[in-house]
Parts: sequence; C-alpha cells; structure tokens
Amino acid sequence: MSARPTSPGPVFETEVLIIGGGTTGTGVMRDLALRGIHCLLIDQRDLNAGASGGNHGLLHSGGRYAAGDADTAAECRREGDILKAVAPECIDACGGLFVAVEGDDPEFAARFPEHCRSAGIECSAITPAEARELEPCLSEKVYAAYKVPDATIDPFRITLENVNHARQLTQSIFLAHTELERFIVEEGTIRSAICRDTRSGDTLTIRARQVVNAAGAWAMQVARLAGCSGVQLLYSKGTLIISNARIGRRVINRLRPPGDGDILVPGGTVSLLGTTSQTVENLDDIHPSVAEVDRLVAEGCALVPQIAHTRFIRAFSGVRPLLMARGAETDGRKASRGFSLFDHESEGLANFATVAGGKLTTFRLMAEKTGDLVARRLGNSEPCKTATTPLPSGDAIRWTEPGFAARYWAARREPGDLILCECEMVPTSAIDAIVENAPGAELQMSLNAIAVRSRVGKGTCQGAFCSLRVTSHLYDRQVYDSPLGLRNTRDFVAQRFKGVAPVAWGEHLPQLELAEALHCALLGLDQLTDDGLQSPTTGGRVP
Repeated sequence: MSARPTSPGPVFETEVLIIGGGTTGTGVMRDLALRGIHCLLIDQRDLNAGASGGNHGLLHSGGRYAAGDADTAAECRREGDILKAVAPECIDACGGLFVAVEGDDPEFAARFPEHCRSAGIECSAITPAEARELEPCLSEKVYAAYKVPDATIDPFRITLENVNHARQLTQSIFLAHTELERFIVEEGTIRSAICRDTRSGDTLTIRARQVVNAAGAWAMQVARLAGCSGVQLLYSKGTLIISNARIGRRVINRLRPPGDGDILVPGGTVSLLGTTSQTVENLDDIHPSVAEVDRLVAEGCALVPQIAHTRFIRAFSGVRPLLMARGAETDGRKASRGFSLFDHESEGLANFATVAGGKLTTFRLMAEKTGDLVARRLGNSEPCKTATTPLPSGDAIRWTEPGFAARYWAARREPGDLILCECEMVPTSAIDAIVENAPGAELQMSLNAIAVRSRVGKGTCQGAFCSLRVTSHLYDRQVYDSPLGLRNTRDFVAQRFKGVAPVAWGEHLPQLELAEALHCALLGLDQLTDDGLQSPTTGGRVP
C-alpha cells in the first residue's frame, strides 16, 4: 500500500501516520515496515531536528545510570549490544572510562563496580597510571578508574537508514516541513490529521488507520491536540560544545553523580564536552549561552586539563523530553531516563498511541513496543524483527560518516568533481547524490537539509566557505533558480552562527571576522528579506 494524493485535493492515505522524525519515529517506521505495514512519517522541520540531533551521540553501556536507575542502566546495556550487532556501520565501539578526580566522593567511586554488576554491565578496575596510559589527556589528579563498554553512535546516519529501509520495504514516505494542526476525531477514532506545509502554507489531510505520536519534546502538545492529557513531560535543556580535534580515544565519564561538564565523547574527528541541565518551559528558543559554555569548560578542565587550551568550534543545545516524576519538577537530573507507551484507550481513543521519554540508546526498544501495539490493533501478527535484522546502508546515506566523503572522492578522482567543503572534504558528487537520493530529498533542498545528511558545515570554518560554494553549485545544477537559494544560504549561516557565537574567543575570532566579511560586507546576506531579495535598508548583522 502506498500513500497517494486523492481528489479533490492534497489528501494522503496510509495505514499508520507517525508524527516525529527523530530516531524513535523513524525506528517505529522501520519496525512497522518490517512487518509489512505502510507508514507516512511527518515532521514540522526535518529528520533529527529535536533531541535526536542535539545530543552527544553516546551509545550507553548503562554506566551513567548504574548508581541511580539500575533498570534503565540494564536496558541501555541490552539495547547497546543489539545496536552494535545490527548497525555496526553507525557505531564506534571505542570503549569508555569512568574516572574520579581529587574532590570527588571516594565512597561513590568505590560502589560503582557493585552498581554495574547489578545491572549486568561489564566493568573492570584499572589503576590511575593505567588510565592515563590509555588516555594521556587525563588529569594527574585521577585516583580511581574503571573500564566500561561505552560506544558512540551517529544519530543522523541511523535515522536516515531507518527511513531508507522503510522506503525500500513498503514504499513508506517521509514528509518534512509538515506541521500537525489538528485532528478530526469521530466516535473515539482519529479519522484524519489536518497538517500544514510550513514552507508554502498549504494545507494537506492525512487519513490513517493508526496514529503514532513520537514527537519527542512536542509529544505532550500533540497528545493534547487529540484530547489526551495523560502525557506529562519535563523539558530539560542540555548544552554541549565541540572541539576542533578529537581529544581522547574513548568516552571519558567523571565518576560522580551526574553534573555539568562530566563527560567527553569522541565524535569521529572531534570531541563533544557536555552536558548541562536546565529546566525550561519554552521550546521555541533553545540555544546555548556563554555562561553554559564557561561552566562546561571550567568543569571539564578538572577531568581533562588540556580543555582549558582547546579550540572549540561550536556549541549546541537540545531538549530532553523527560517523563515527569515526583521531585523532578525543577531538576531534570532527577527525572527518569526510562520511557512509557501510552495507548490512550482509557482516554477514549482506540487508534492513537504516544511513546515518550527514553534515550537515543533505547530507541529501538521504544519502537518495538510501539510496533507491537500498532500491529496488534491492525490485526498484523508479524513479530518485531529489528533486534536481528541488519540495518542496510547505501551510498546516498553514508555522507554523515566522518572521512567517507574524502575516501570516496580520492578513490574516484573524476574530472570536475570539485571539493566544496574543504574542512570535511565533501565533493560536488556528494551534494548531487544527497539531492537526488537521500531520504527526504526535496526539489529545492536547503543547505540545512543537506547538512543533516552530510558533513557540510561541520568543520572548523562552520560553513563560512562551503555555504557559498554549495549554493553556487546548486545554482549551476539549476536546483536553485530564484533568489530563494540565497535565503537558504542566509538561514544556514544564521543557524551555524547561533552555535559559533558562544565559543567566540582566541583563534576563533579571526575566523568569525572573515565569515562576517564574506557573508555581510561582500554578499549582503544580512540584508536579505524572507523572499531572498535585498532589503532597501540596512538590516543589521545576521541574527
């Protein structure tokens, strides 16, 4: 069965409508597709636009939760092992260390192995000297250390692969920039979802037998549109910063109760230092602050002293959608990292489900439980297959892997295949492949969408040069044929600047001055109106 527009207007029909294009929503899409069920997935922005794209990419061993939440720790350990088996191309099995430094509670450190054993987590004690031999960047003040099987995962690639596999299996469809406005409910059943294309403003209607709410931080709002009040979430903002080079080989955790700046996670050629926790109520303006960056650097230096002299190229923030729990109303670190599946039957709806909470590491399990419920409602007896079926890859969705674009270009060396992003060595052939074949590819794909599906803009210059080169290439290829292409460039540059501004010190300041000269003084991107045309008055700097 395929989603198809039917007369008299933009009406789509599918078996299951999934709301939310993060790892959980795309995981549900693939789970159902493996059972032969067609889905239509929507997101108000794009894939990984929420928490799935705003995290440190840690594939938990469970060690971070062993002391406070043994069930979640064990769940992370089991799911991590499954993902390492079925999606190894998305994972760096780098291993991890938990280390205590002078000033940390010795009793907490001493009890760590016992907590790990209770959750079934492999944990071995090593001496401080052995820890520094493994990770020379560690502080000389380390007094206790343990090895755990932590790993890292590429959330962008695994989301793209989920969508791509579902598309291959059942011709399931992903629609970006599609915002849910309201449901039409009759006799305890959602008959249709009225949505709006956020770019054109056009309305479309989606009719589905079942509706899954996997909207992450927006899940509570979506549930309320269906008349359901049982979903109660706490929003915890977390900020991280990215170094310009990889600092350690392994994940390095501080052996103390969770706090700011207590984890350093390798991410390909860089490292991510995090994270903060701040309870917020507004989801519309989430961005990192200078104060958060300063706090992360100060805390991180106690663990890895060289952080004080490290160049950080970007900061970013995400929102953890946590299940509300007593005592967690003002402190997100006290909220559960577990997840819940709401069937909403007690609230009078027979074809609506919400999956909320959880972790990136547990997305597959969340999708499995949701898939079991939806399949049963549809009369489908096929079991879940995601725990054993390898996740297929493909060239159109490999561009998020650090170094892949460079290896691809070097192996081919075709005439005219120019490098557009020198920081990450992304050639024109990669941009062409993404525009033509990547999941969610659009007729006029924006630079932000290309960045989600590649390494464009993720290097040291943060898009200062590649934004202009990629835009020029898209005009040459007639992907862009109007001033709106320049607006896409402006929006991309503005989005990158939000992350660059809080880390603007030292070596990064000349880079920012050069970017401003290119984007504002030379091209006048700061004076573009929303239709991509130059404003007759000075509009100030890029916001």
